[in-house]
Amino acid sequence: MKKYTIGMDFGSDSVRALLVDISSGEELATAVHYYARWKEGKYCEPSKNKFRQHPLDYIEGIESTIKSVLSQVDDSIAKNVVGIGVDTTGSTPVAVDKTGTPLALLNGFEENPNAMFVLWKDHTGIKEADEINALCQKWDVDYSQYEGGIYSSEWFWSKILHVSRADKDVYEAAYSWVEHCDWVPFLLTGGADVSEMKRSRCAAGHKALWHESFGGLPPNDFFVALDPLLDGLTDRLFEETHTSDVSVGTLSAEWANKLGLSTDVEVAVGAFDCHMGAVGVNIEPYFLTKVMGTSTCDILVAPKEEKEHLVKGICGQVDGSVVPGMLGLEAGQSAFGDIYAWYSRMLAWPINELVGKSSIIDEATKERLVDEALSNLLPKLSEEAAKEPIGSSGELALDWMNGRRTPDANQNLKGVISGINLGSTSPKVFRALVESTCFGAKKIADRFINEGIPIKGVIAIGGIAQKSPFVMQMMADVLNAPIKVVKSEQACALGAAIFGAVASKAHKDTFEAMDAMGSPFEKVYSPIADNVSAYQKVYEDYSKFAVNIEDYIMKNI
Repeated sequence: MKKYTIGMDFGSDSVRALLVDISSGEELATAVHYYARWKEGKYCEPSKNKFRQHPLDYIEGIESTIKSVLSQVDDSIAKNVVGIGVDTTGSTPVAVDKTGTPLALLNGFEENPNAMFVLWKDHTGIKEADEINALCQKWDVDYSQYEGGIYSSEWFWSKILHVSRADKDVYEAAYSWVEHCDWVPFLLTGGADVSEMKRSRCAAGHKALWHESFGGLPPNDFFVALDPLLDGLTDRLFEETHTSDVSVGTLSAEWANKLGLSTDVEVAVGAFDCHMGAVGVNIEPYFLTKVMGTSTCDILVAPKEEKEHLVKGICGQVDGSVVPGMLGLEAGQSAFGDIYAWYSRMLAWPINELVGKSSIIDEATKERLVDEALSNLLPKLSEEAAKEPIGSSGELALDWMNGRRTPDANQNLKGVISGINLGSTSPKVFRALVESTCFGAKKIADRFINEGIPIKGVIAIGGIAQKSPFVMQMMADVLNAPIKVVKSEQACALGAAIFGAVASKAHKDTFEAMDAMGSPFEKVYSPIADNVSAYQKVYEDYSKFAVNIEDYIMKNI
């Protein structure tokens, strides 16, 4: 009797579900649901780096995608779904009541952004992150030491403290706070008491200052010293954490009935998307797995050693955060595809405003013209940018449009484009932006290597990896390393499905499940020797420029 699992991947714009045969890893069906409120731009202020998502977007997405994948296959398959795995963006926490219900689902908070999930790229807590770092440095224990030594505004405590200070009503109504990846499994299994919620080792270790050597979270007096508003909150959070091979429980009767599944379906402990993406490609020790989307997340796993080497300036190193039994190390860039999307929006403005509102052509023609122009914009820019000689025209950019995640988190930083002259063109500027994202990636690789962590190979996951040869060839040249591109278009959801199989005991452990279900590779980008040396010269200019601009920005905050 064949068995199947469903992996759910909650991204920044949408949620995807993937139905997988656990014996072969065959992907039988997939579906995507775009968040309706997010798509309308609700609850967000990009100019203030404020990004919030309503829990109803997630709830609607669960029902829509799972029903969709099941509708694409024979009815008998639904009866043999044994597990569900969940990955989400992070750190994306939300304030909840004692039952674990997000405040935005309660009367009086439905339209309050502070009562919603605070998305990973929300940087409204920069001040709070600075205060956490200052306190860690003077406390008798540096609680940030396993998170790269620098706490970020993208993470759990910065966001909690910022919202608690900004909104008295939310602060008073919040019994606890939970990560998105913890809440979805809790929801699916009918959880009704937040104290019984199984918390993700991945989320807690990388973003919430949790570590086994501390006995869990930092003590209450640490948080009281940070701000008395946090007094007692740790008692309503968690001490124990779980890896994603553990089951949270079985699907509740309500959700089983709603989705058309059995109440015997096991739901695995959640984790962050990039960590599960690494599992989806059968990650091996010291292979850098790059999940390339709106941002990037770079994942390495390493065997545990008696004396753990602390890597400075990354997003943490956590036992079992990727593969149970191995050390997971995370880094990444706060903006990657987001930079290309921003530039595309800039160039699209006259298309939308002038062509889209033209009075000399009919509506149907306008719509087709606008759609054609926008769909071809980035591919054409890539085609023309690829023709430009490396470093020939002098445009140089910094990839800090959404701050810097790693190495050395600093969300005060801003993007810069320099060297523009009267000969600069859209493709030349676009090339500089793509170069900046590749150079930012090299900074991460260099940090791992300089800290004694070898990189034996590079694996790429995500839409950019599969759809942009221009970006991927440049990345291979800049890193001076072959890059293997994964075949699966849903590697993160596949990783979640793998954990669904392990949590349901359909596979004995994660390694067996990865061997059976992990995605193969479909393409390899190899570095071009002449390009490697040419990019190295531009990279040196980028590095010097970055130091000068960061110094200028920090002196003028």
